[in-house]
Amino acid sequence: MHDITAECADFVRAQGADGLLHVFVPHATAGVALLELGSGSDDDLLAALRDLLPADDRWRHAHGSRGHGRSHVMPALIPPYATVPVLGGRMALGTWQSVALIDLNVDNPQRQVRLSFLSD
Repeated sequence: MHDITAECADFVRAQGADGLLHVFVPHATAGVALLELGSGSDDDLLAALRDLLPADDRWRHAHGSRGHGRSHVMPALIPPYATVPVLGGRMALGTWQSVALIDLNVDNPQRQVRLSFLSD
């Protein structure tokens, strides 16, 4: 789990307008979540994913490290995108919300995040 809130904030600040920020990760094993980070919620999410998607040999998609197939199922639960309203050059997130990249795939540590902005 990686907090990408600051990078997203920098991007929308440079746009200088109201609109929508779209965050997308072009990977079959990654997702984007809006949630509270740093107070245990992030650890709770990872624990829930471990319970729902254990890293064992049950997966038919079986190349890579043990349990790799779970990484390809995870984006059905945490989609590879999120859209955030932007007002006055700032993301209109809730008080405790952050933007997080979630990726259970330990076989490929390189990830891209694509940010786009839609305004009037």
